[in-house]
Amino acid sequence: MLRRISAVVAVLGLSALALVGCSSSTSNASCERPHADSSALGLIAASGEVGKPTLSVKDPVHVSRTSFVDETVGTGTRVTAETQDVAFSITLANGATGETLVATPTEARPLSGWREHYAGLADMMMCATEGSRIVGAMPVDAVSPEAASSMGLGEGDSIAVVLDLQRVYLAAADGAPQYNDRPGMPSVVLAPSGAPGIIVPDAAPPSDLAVEVLKRGDGPAVTNADSIRVHYTGVTWADRKVFDSTWESGASAVVTLDGVVPGFAKALEGATVGSQLLMVIPPELGYGEKGSGAIPGGATLVFVVDVLGVDQKPATSQ
Repeated sequence: MLRRISAVVAVLGLSALALVGCSSSTSNASCERPHADSSALGLIAASGEVGKPTLSVKDPVHVSRTSFVDETVGTGTRVTAETQDVAFSITLANGATGETLVATPTEARPLSGWREHYAGLADMMMCATEGSRIVGAMPVDAVSPEAASSMGLGEGDSIAVVLDLQRVYLAAADGAPQYNDRPGMPSVVLAPSGAPGIIVPDAAPPSDLAVEVLKRGDGPAVTNADSIRVHYTGVTWADRKVFDSTWESGASAVVTLDGVVPGFAKALEGATVGSQLLMVIPPELGYGEKGSGAIPGGATLVFVVDVLGVDQKPATSQ
């Protein structure tokens, strides 16, 4: 509902598989990084520059459970939730032969999407930090039967792994809480996961665009050159009903300032990563008198938006 036009859904594949996100919102913001170590990891030698990892197997690798160690520990954002978007480069090899099975970078997708077919990889990334290089090994049953088949693996096989965790986006806004005292604005309550509940006052809405910074992040500021990853919940002022929420779908949204309604773009421009915004958007800066889908004409919109990260938009051909 947020965008002016529907977006094409990007499909992320590892080998021949499409990975589908789920709605899990499991989070452990204070998680400590476990090291599921194994003597088999000493048989795997990782090399290559960051983003182009390679590996060699000294002797056949066999494990009965997923094992891993951080060869390099990154200093960036930590993976704490299944819904967090992560992007990484990876090489997988047959543990017995050392034959490379997959060597590819990935686009950012929720960790839960990887767990669908590659549970072992999701386990390796949970509680890891951006910038880490992870060396691991997993039994074939740590991937789905479809994934195993696509890589030519069978019962009893093991997979050697080297993974560069290059981007980890926030699970929710983590900025410093801000004091706001503008009368007549909605109130916001947060669930432990960070999902907002919006309480609209029994009063007339502001006639102009109204924006409050509920949390101020210390990340980069949003510009028109960015693709912006956000979580949001939207309600209409009049009926107080949620018409759209990324929290309910279990995956963040990627938006651009020229791809959302004008009020949303004005409120979002210049916001810093890690911030949480409360927006009240009048009809003329929203969907106008015609409305859109579940949003009636003339509706004042209320959004709570968490700014999770930014990417540069791809350059367009001239």
